[in-house]
Amino acid sequence: MYQQFFFLVMQIIFSWFLMLTISSTTSVESSTFLQAKPGCQSQCGNISIPYPFGIGDGCFIDQTVGGKSASGYNLRCNTSYDPPKLFPGKEGTIEIFSITETEIRVQTSKAYLCYNDSGHQFDYGRYELDMTSSVFTASYKKNMFFGIGCEIIATIIGQSGDNETALSTDSCISKCKSNKNMDVGACTGTSGCCQVTVPKGMKKFTSRLDGVLQGNPPKSSYNSCNFAFLAEAGQFTLEASDLRLNGSVRKDTKVIPVVLDWAIGDKSCEQAQVSPNTYACQNNSHCTETVNNPGYRCTCTKGYAGNPYLEPGCIASPLTDINECEDQSNNPCIGACTNTDGDYVCSCPPGSYGDGRKDGTGCATKFPVIKAALGLGFGLFFLVICTSFSYVMLKKQKIRKVKERFFQRNGGLMLRNQISSQTGGIETRIFTAEELELATNNYDEDQVLGRGGFGTVYKGALFDKRVVAVKKSKLVDQSQIEQFINEVIILTQINHRNVVKLLGCCLETAVPLLVYEYVSNGTLAEHIHDKNGFSTISWGSRLTIATEIANALSYLHSAASTPIIHRDIKSANILLDEKYTAKVSDFGASRLVPLDQTWVDTLVQGTLGYLDPEYFNTSQLTEKSDVYSFGVVVVELLTGEKSICFNRSEEQRNLATFFLSSMKANNLSQLLEDRVLNEGNPEQVNAVAELAKRCLSLKGDDRPTMKQVATSLEALTSLKINTPSDDNSKNVQSDPPQSDLSDVPLISYDSISTSHSAQNSLVAGDIVPR
Repeated sequence: MYQQFFFLVMQIIFSWFLMLTISSTTSVESSTFLQAKPGCQSQCGNISIPYPFGIGDGCFIDQTVGGKSASGYNLRCNTSYDPPKLFPGKEGTIEIFSITETEIRVQTSKAYLCYNDSGHQFDYGRYELDMTSSVFTASYKKNMFFGIGCEIIATIIGQSGDNETALSTDSCISKCKSNKNMDVGACTGTSGCCQVTVPKGMKKFTSRLDGVLQGNPPKSSYNSCNFAFLAEAGQFTLEASDLRLNGSVRKDTKVIPVVLDWAIGDKSCEQAQVSPNTYACQNNSHCTETVNNPGYRCTCTKGYAGNPYLEPGCIASPLTDINECEDQSNNPCIGACTNTDGDYVCSCPPGSYGDGRKDGTGCATKFPVIKAALGLGFGLFFLVICTSFSYVMLKKQKIRKVKERFFQRNGGLMLRNQISSQTGGIETRIFTAEELELATNNYDEDQVLGRGGFGTVYKGALFDKRVVAVKKSKLVDQSQIEQFINEVIILTQINHRNVVKLLGCCLETAVPLLVYEYVSNGTLAEHIHDKNGFSTISWGSRLTIATEIANALSYLHSAASTPIIHRDIKSANILLDEKYTAKVSDFGASRLVPLDQTWVDTLVQGTLGYLDPEYFNTSQLTEKSDVYSFGVVVVELLTGEKSICFNRSEEQRNLATFFLSSMKANNLSQLLEDRVLNEGNPEQVNAVAELAKRCLSLKGDDRPTMKQVATSLEALTSLKINTPSDDNSKNVQSDPPQSDLSDVPLISYDSISTSHSAQNSLVAGDIVPR
């Protein structure tokens, strides 16, 4: 008890001293960095302008980005405002709010979408910010992308450098239950506000808005304006007035800053140091690599402060050591004086002992007290060893108690009891936190397999050499721990060759970790949406993959001990092994289906382009929602196109809608991928297309069950059909000869039963790269 109290007091004193030291050092370094080049303007209004930035010729650094003179260092102070405002370049219109050692804060505009009293769009505008030739990159750590409005889709399309291919396209849906009952301050997607993170390395982005009902908004959003914008996280708070902006978009006067990272040029430290004439780091400084953008930064060496970009470089910090021993006329020691970092040490002459300081105990004869000194030294040494050991043991005990608390809070005792009570040979394994840290090399970034909305998946190797995928979730609903444990038990009992196997979990962390079998050959989306325009999957393999997915979903819906609705079927969630065997993954949105229910109201969740429109409109989840999503995947296999693509025209943007219209117009052949058109038998391809069309019916009752779909695909796969010639391969939409497909069982839709809905789920399955 006394040791703990002693260590607590010492830690408080040390932390207080360290905080004062760091605060003082930071203040000195920050103030000394904010230096303009001598003879140049150092302020614009209330904003300091540190070099390498500057106003006017010769006042800013000259660097290149992509072989061209980099923009962003040259600034302009507009004194027509009161106080004056700072802008980039000679003609830049983006106001700069502040500049620090690593970033600047600027003002950006919003994309907007406004409707009049009749619900017709009357004002619309995108917003684009292009920084490809500048030294700036949008901060992925400090910014978020927001959508404000009712029944809208906010989309940010980001690019990296001069690459015209979209780095990423992220969207969120914002709905409004009621303006009177909205959760002011929240941004959850149901309160008139939604948000998504932004990718790393984004130098160009476009903000846009769309109505979720294809330009026909509900009456709740008439006579209002909706917005989409990038802003600094934590600086935007939803207010009721944000959803009642009538008339012109210019009535929205709220200004929220955006954080941009900056760097020197576009070369790494190693590349920049090769050219001394353009290398920016001055004396007493060193080069540091940037994380979010190309280029490098300069940092003062420890013990020095100032602006590392200005000659002659960093200078000795005010906290740098003073040599007290140099003043011989005022020597602080009786004997020899030795200078140390921040202090000095005095040494007594031979044959004496003491601290040797004039202001201390001085020096005394050594021999009478040598035994006492040795005893005291050994005693202090033993005390240090004991206290260090006690501290380590107390720290380990504290960590162990934290793990035990997490284990109990996450339902570890409940899971352990259920495993011991089951007799069905359950292979559920409860892993320790140390096992998974060792397996993933302490969750090294090089081990990341993919990231998603629920968390991150890491590749790992267990003690028995098995390669696994470890899912590290972002959050968990503590009110549904019992449901989580029950679902873990159920998923570990799933034994189907086309479903990724859940091997176990770890409950000793703040959020449970899930361990899955590792599937090595990437996702179906990566294979059919090849960037080079060439798919490695033949028509026969595509048909087999579709059959395997259908069998897996049929098993989940009707053969599992407790039926499961996946709720997020898409090509990115279908993994392929080295033999191109399909495995359904990512049960992060899955729902268990009670046998005594036919449907249940749930919060709408899924992926745009795959989401069942009936489920979206009613919030009633059934197994037919999986059927619709499966139909979109089949269309992807037929066409090689993505489910949503903003590069296509508006009527072709949604693949499912475009496919159905092409089928209706008897124009399917122009939509099919070349390899499907050349390799697939026309009758067989037509049969698969017709099956996909029925899966995409707007009403769930008009869709087949997954069992019926699997039966039809198995029959189509087993047919021995000759490869078509070049002539008939272009005539896929023609009527199939009855002799070739006479044995294929056609699906009967008269006996389709309504499917069960599902309860909430906490199991977040493995995430694949998007």
